[in-house]
Amino acid sequence: MNEIEIGRGKRGRRAYTFDDVAIVPSRRTRDPEEVSVAWQIDAYRFELPVVAAPMDSVMSPAQAVALGELGGLGVLDLEGLWTRYEDPEPLLAEIAGLDAERSTRRLQEIYTEEIKPELITTRVAEIRRAGVTVAGALSPQRTQQFWKHVVDAGVDLFVIRGTTVSAEHVSGRAEPLNLKRFIYELDVPVIVGGCATYTAALHLMRTGAAGVLVGFGGGATHTTRTTLGIHAPMATAIADVAAARRDYMDESGGRYVHVIADGGMARSGDMVKAVACGADAVMLGTALARATDAPGRGVHWGPEAYHAQVPRGERMPVRPVGSLAEILLGPGQQADGTTNLVGALRRAMATTGYSDLKEFQRVEVVVSHHRPSGSE
Repeated sequence: MNEIEIGRGKRGRRAYTFDDVAIVPSRRTRDPEEVSVAWQIDAYRFELPVVAAPMDSVMSPAQAVALGELGGLGVLDLEGLWTRYEDPEPLLAEIAGLDAERSTRRLQEIYTEEIKPELITTRVAEIRRAGVTVAGALSPQRTQQFWKHVVDAGVDLFVIRGTTVSAEHVSGRAEPLNLKRFIYELDVPVIVGGCATYTAALHLMRTGAAGVLVGFGGGATHTTRTTLGIHAPMATAIADVAAARRDYMDESGGRYVHVIADGGMARSGDMVKAVACGADAVMLGTALARATDAPGRGVHWGPEAYHAQVPRGERMPVRPVGSLAEILLGPGQQADGTTNLVGALRRAMATTGYSDLKEFQRVEVVVSHHRPSGSE
């Protein structure tokens, strides 16, 4: 990819967001009903390529069960309100009603409550009783402390999710998490991220991860770009990591690591483009926070919003558009890409003539100069 001169002393690659790219129809079309959007990671098969972001405004144990029954994968934040409080419902209601000026301070206060290992066990058991695939998430910083409680509780998939996750974290204060050794010794498949470059993804794949998250998560709630100056245009990031997946397959003798796009996909068209750029599945936050049955009750926030030293996220209002089922499977009530996300993916695949997700990753994509107002 061509580098551009920013100034005499600095050059940079041009990178593209979802708004910068578009999918090109091919000569063949097919019936949307004959399109498969299923995917499988390790021993677990899902009818929908949708993973819920582990955020308190998106997933409760009940909502994780609901998503699992629809065919997706719910991931519970195991260092969120559900593992800090026996009954977080009153706090969820309070957060929904906070005024904007006070919200960050109050979120920081609420999340100072200690994580209780016994509640990790309780929440995982609640989801497992429903018979759906159980997934829980910890940040890299908390994984050393709580991973044994999570595995003993009986998760099927373990997610390690942070703003940026590296295979080698350097710290002079604490024993860093050795991802390679950790994943090797674990009995459950691990999904890890985020990452946004070819090299970082390749290092994560070499740790033995079953899947990598691409992006910095928390898309709409994130202010990382304005507070830290860090940003990953998602179309380029996914394509780079998909290239790492291809090269790692050659290097490892055929081991396939799943690429999961995480962040920046508020509407169905973004989800379609994520798969077209190389994602096997998508992790959705804002899109699912818009559900009338979401725990956030019309507001959405991530762990960055209550960081004790450098808050780089915000609690933002979201307009409820339908139930979780309507958002994923329709029927769509709006023409703005906020409902029937999976139906839109099916139709895009059918319009371009592809029958499954892996085929659709080969669809022709063009760089478009049209940029909607308010885009990133």
